[in-house]
Amino acid sequence: MTGSAPITAVRVSAYRYPTERPEADGTLAWGATTLVLVEIDAGEHTGLGYTYADASLVRLISDGLASLLAQADPFAIGAVTDRLWRAVRNLGRSGLAACAISSLDTALWDLKAKLCGLPLVTLLGARREAIPVYGSGGFTTDTADHCQRQLAEWVEEHGCRWVKMKVGRDAVRDINRVAAARSAIGDAGLFIDGNGAYSSREAISFARSIAEHDVSWFEEPVSSDDLAGLREVRRAISARGQAMDVAAGEYAYTADDCRELLQRGAVDVMQADVTRCGGISGFLQASALCDAFHTDLSAHCAPALHRHVACAVPRLRHIEWFHDHVRLESALFDGAPQLSQGVIQPELDRPGHGLIFKHADAARYRV
Repeated sequence: MTGSAPITAVRVSAYRYPTERPEADGTLAWGATTLVLVEIDAGEHTGLGYTYADASLVRLISDGLASLLAQADPFAIGAVTDRLWRAVRNLGRSGLAACAISSLDTALWDLKAKLCGLPLVTLLGARREAIPVYGSGGFTTDTADHCQRQLAEWVEEHGCRWVKMKVGRDAVRDINRVAAARSAIGDAGLFIDGNGAYSSREAISFARSIAEHDVSWFEEPVSSDDLAGLREVRRAISARGQAMDVAAGEYAYTADDCRELLQRGAVDVMQADVTRCGGISGFLQASALCDAFHTDLSAHCAPALHRHVACAVPRLRHIEWFHDHVRLESALFDGAPQLSQGVIQPELDRPGHGLIFKHADAARYRV
């Protein structure tokens, strides 16, 4: 099959999908999510990939990176992505360049699976049939009542074993918000995400102040660029005997970023995001590193894209069922996952990752 259907076209487009209301976390506020969609043709099949980034990627891909895929063998994903990474050397690999390559790599894997007539998880080699998710929302702009209803719904109606909320705007208010969340979800696992809002000293103090509420996950208590700070927070929490994992990695754009987090002992759980870390290929690399360091991996956001690869890699703990991405993926893609009893699973009756973009429905959001 190799070489029988060269790549003949690459298309890219961007869509800005509004949130239900203004949202914020500990360091950022937003009112919409921008999705950049990539479609790659070979033979009679089209591979689809996407990233959550900025519409400027349309020009980066269409005017630059797309030409590197012309007439390429869609089965030679490694050779193609090597060319892409070399091409962005002077731009810097991290950030927008990595997001662009992530979307292209994911589309190539979808295309390869379709050319083979296989679900992506089957092509990758399944380890499990389904993967648990944790409900993720609880924005700092939400009222206490809204946050309680949202978190409780994930637990009581959808069977989620864990839920996550944002913190980092106001320490006193956040302590009360955490207490309210705990009262709403009973014995379910409670996660918090600081989005890098704290210094290491502030994060340690905040973790101490919420100890009675049995929070089991503190994501980005300090910036993920501050590896020493992450390690300091992790050690301080451990020294007090709190069963609270420190997590980071959503901004790990390359295998080097993942290796540094693991090698420096900065995290208890590594996160990786297929829309940022180099696509399916990058996620597989992140998983291999986690396996080598005996550290669990969690998939960050974009649940529709993660479900196949998450069912194929070792040490995968869960996928983030992020409110904004769930809304967008359900609205703009046919085949988006349905949450049932706290898990999602790949559709095995469709080749590739099973997602079909609803171009007509998405047209009004096109940038």
